[in-house]
Amino acid sequence: MPIYEYVCDACNHEMEALQKMSDDALKTCPSCGKDDLKKLISAAGFRLKGSGWYETDFKNNSNTTAKNNTPPCAATGSYPATNNS
Repeated sequence: MPIYEYVCDACNHEMEALQKMSDDALKTCPSCGKDDLKKLISAAGFRLKGSGWYETDFKNNSNTTAKNNTPPCAATGSYPATNNS
């Protein structure tokens, strides 16, 4: 279940609520009792990694930079091509 953030327009009380996605948004502020709660939009704070996920999903591409000690081109930001034959 996602955690939603709310703020009360009347008293500026901020809170989090663990709710189902199908649940209606909360309206009544637990601090002042007024029906002025508004749901905030926030970014998710989790990352899918560990066993059970594809191990290549979050790997950095360090093998290309480790093989090539030349810094990236300032104009393009890319590394020069290497001949791996």
